[in-house]
Amino acid sequence: MSTRHPIIAVTGSSGAGTTTVMKSFAHIFRREKIAAQVIEGDSFHRFNRAEMRERVRQADQGEGPQISHFGPESNLLADLAGTFSDYGRTGAGQVRRYVHDAAEARELGSDPGTFTPWQAMAPGSDLLFYEGLHGGFVGPDADVAGQVDLLVGVVPIINLEWIQKLHRDQNLRGYSQQAVVDTILRRMPDYVNHICPQFSRTHVNFQRVPTVDTSNPFIAKDIPSADESMVVIRFTNPKGIDFPYLMSMLHGAWMSRPNNIVIPGGKMGLAMQLIFTPMILRLMDLKRRAG
Repeated sequence: MSTRHPIIAVTGSSGAGTTTVMKSFAHIFRREKIAAQVIEGDSFHRFNRAEMRERVRQADQGEGPQISHFGPESNLLADLAGTFSDYGRTGAGQVRRYVHDAAEARELGSDPGTFTPWQAMAPGSDLLFYEGLHGGFVGPDADVAGQVDLLVGVVPIINLEWIQKLHRDQNLRGYSQQAVVDTILRRMPDYVNHICPQFSRTHVNFQRVPTVDTSNPFIAKDIPSADESMVVIRFTNPKGIDFPYLMSMLHGAWMSRPNNIVIPGGKMGLAMQLIFTPMILRLMDLKRRAG
């Protein structure tokens, strides 16, 4: 953790909606004129797309252990922790990008499924913002969570998470339903052992809960909309959180526990603005005071 060079991390599994949260933070950074150095979690994968497919094939044929993007074996988590540590000390470090598709390939000049070369971060950033799978990871060789000043979890209930992944991977990436289901099953041990524990380390969790039937996520024809959902917001330490103000600003909100507020799904973006703006401004104030 660092006063002079704060780090914010949003962590959530694939298909959980962390990208939507990233956009909410981008609005805050733009409005408050904060220069953020952004790191995408995919850039710390250990293998490119072709290499990962080959390792999955070998595992499926019994030629090696099962592997998934959720687990430490396929990610450079010690490097991620080191990058956070370097940034916290110096405000600098090395970054690269993972190229997801043809549009990014044209932008970045590398083939889809590969990485851009490592390069120095742009100088003069106010904070580092990470979005990915492992912002709260802690393991024998890497303590990522211990470097983070504000850790946010994005955790839809599991059926909703699967629906979102099925629709994204089928409609945007062209995978068959069986291929997506196989990926879900392959990732389950790593999900249980390495993704879930992170949400006990977060400062704030957002969990979207649909109010429509998602009993069988594998036959769902569409993703439940924000208006068909509620969002449970949990604060690890509720001290200093102005719950009466939040409930007055978020129509339909109510408290389910002393550290939980439940809001209509359509209010999640507004809730993030109300909750995180003062938190980020406090980090910036501490940064200025530290010189």
